[in-house]
Amino acid sequence: MRKSSRTEQTRGTVCCVIGTRPEAIKMAPVILKLRESASLAPFVLATGQHTRMMRQSLDFFGIEPDVDLALMKESQSLDYITSKVLEEVGRVLDELRPFFVLVHGDTTTTMASSLAAFYRRSRLGHVEAGLRSGDIVRPFPEELNRMISDRVAGWWFPPTEGAEQNLIKEGCDPSRVIRTGNTVIDALLLATSKVASPCCGDLLSIPAKAPVMLLTAHRRESWGEPLRRICNAVSTIMKENPGLWAIVPMHRNPEVRKVFRDILSDESRVILCDPLDYPDFIWAMKRSDLILTDSGGIQEETTILKVPTLVMRELTERPEAVDYGTSLLVGTDPERILKAARRALEYGLEGLSEGQPGETPPFGSGRASDRIVETIESLFLKEMR
Repeated sequence: MRKSSRTEQTRGTVCCVIGTRPEAIKMAPVILKLRESASLAPFVLATGQHTRMMRQSLDFFGIEPDVDLALMKESQSLDYITSKVLEEVGRVLDELRPFFVLVHGDTTTTMASSLAAFYRRSRLGHVEAGLRSGDIVRPFPEELNRMISDRVAGWWFPPTEGAEQNLIKEGCDPSRVIRTGNTVIDALLLATSKVASPCCGDLLSIPAKAPVMLLTAHRRESWGEPLRRICNAVSTIMKENPGLWAIVPMHRNPEVRKVFRDILSDESRVILCDPLDYPDFIWAMKRSDLILTDSGGIQEETTILKVPTLVMRELTERPEAVDYGTSLLVGTDPERILKAARRALEYGLEGLSEGQPGETPPFGSGRASDRIVETIESLFLKEMR
């Protein structure tokens, strides 16, 4: 483990635990803001739940983990990740003894790290707390992961009023529930100024004025027959729109890739590619006229990018995006997807809802990291008196 400098020893160490690309992206602005603090010092603990994609995102923001547990292995199970993260993060916390631990979102890394911190009675803050779909198995296992993380945390940083109210209704101390906005907006605003053109050569083949559709599907509940229905709908959309191009970053699961290739590989205007690096993915979102996704974070990002987004799920823990008018729940039924896609491609955001989105984006305007760090600074300075 990296030794702390003398300067860091006079500051409160904040252990930021990350394991996947979404965590890396959403925690990056918090880590960068902690670097600027006169009283706090970040310690970046990477579990390596998804190693390559996580490291690429950190590299983009100029962040190097202080410790990388590199736990990822081929065909890893939830049992394996949960037990290894719990054990290895606990070992690091025993040695580090940080002033504060920060986790993010709803991954298995987040849930197991929260338990490790709780077992040591560490101060624990949950970034992006309070999101609820209302169904413990949708999304699976993320809904349970965030509920457990919220239950054992001592400080909560919900992104929206709805998430804040969820936490208060569940009995969280209102004085420790600090609504911040979502750090993904901070990250997006930091990144967009750096992204001019894609690095992935396949994306350069898209004609400059061609309409573009982006498809992402990775949730476990989408695997199998639901994904086939999604791909069949996309195939129909492509046939109905001869000028349309589609970008499809494929999940690394072999069975998921097989479905994509079986149904979409014959479409010459469909780019089936590996998961895109963060800057290329931002470029793809900005370039798109329509996004089809089962992701949570994309629903947040497109409220700023103002791209029509069809959410291929029956429930969302981010209802604010639907209420705002940039997202629409369509499930995996091909007819629902087709009907909504036709309207969105013809009318843009007006095809999703009545009128354009409101003036104030629901997930904040880029100051979530400031509020999180200010809260921890205040706590540290109070305890140092």
